[in-house]
Amino acid sequence: MNPFTSAAILGAGSLGTALARLLAPKLESILLVSIEEQCVAGINRDHRNPKYLTDIPLGENVRATGDHRDILDLPLVIFAVPTVGVRSEAQKLAGLGLPTTTPLLSCTKGIERNTGERMSEILHEVFPQNPIGVLTGPNHAEEIATGLVTCAVVASANAELALHLQELFTFPNFRTYTSDDLAGVELGGAIKNVYAIAAGMAHGLGLGDNAVAALVTRALAEMTRLGTALGGQKDTFAGLSGVGDLIVTCFSEHSRNHRVGFALGKGKSLDEAVSSLGMVAEGVPNTLSIHEAARKAGVRTPIIDAVYSILYQGKPAADAMRGLLDRDPRPENS
Repeated sequence: MNPFTSAAILGAGSLGTALARLLAPKLESILLVSIEEQCVAGINRDHRNPKYLTDIPLGENVRATGDHRDILDLPLVIFAVPTVGVRSEAQKLAGLGLPTTTPLLSCTKGIERNTGERMSEILHEVFPQNPIGVLTGPNHAEEIATGLVTCAVVASANAELALHLQELFTFPNFRTYTSDDLAGVELGGAIKNVYAIAAGMAHGLGLGDNAVAALVTRALAEMTRLGTALGGQKDTFAGLSGVGDLIVTCFSEHSRNHRVGFALGKGKSLDEAVSSLGMVAEGVPNTLSIHEAARKAGVRTPIIDAVYSILYQGKPAADAMRGLLDRDPRPENS
């Protein structure tokens, strides 16, 4: 019998809202935790999120709160907040006395700036005794919320937790696989954000399908090279959290990172591109943390370097993209 009869979801943005919609048929109750009073009030009053995925109805068993104390007795806590918020949210729960037996599930894709830590590493640092899992893959919130076919992977060092989470996240249109490679699935989900910005820029610059296909293919090779150096298993990057997530975020209209890159390719500044989005594009801060991690690991990452030079060194997108072609010739598999 699955131990998860209810759950708390930290973050009532697009992803948190989509997960609440997905899980509502299986759980007795779901509590969305948000710092945005507008979202809390709207969800409790209208059973819809007034700011994110506004057309998606939420079940009667979904409610919202701004008080973290309300979730301390729930059997599962799901993190669906931006990368920069994971540590502070975890520390807040620890300060309130979250039980050491409560499983924690991270759905956040990123690497922390300066520390280079993955989200599960942050959670383990704050909650060394709690079981921890990760859910990731090519999972755009907009499509999860509308019931379109989706596959995901759940990873955990705790095999029993992985199986319980797999059962919880299995629906007719949502298929979940398991993995024990926490590092690999998290690194794939984080690194691909940078490549989505690059793909968006290539589209914005009008470089053509051949160029974008080449860019994404080389991005997969680069992702695998960096990801394995940082502790992931090579085969993981050929799976859902690697090539699967890379494909969807580099080509989908729902990809925030692609949209930021597209705007940059069209000549907008970074501030203009981000502000026009109105939501967090994880690839922008992730470029800093992933570039840092690549330099520390001594791994060759020309595409990440190019995106970094555009976002944080003021290099024109066209010049950076051209620079990728001007490098010395080399064997494909090197």
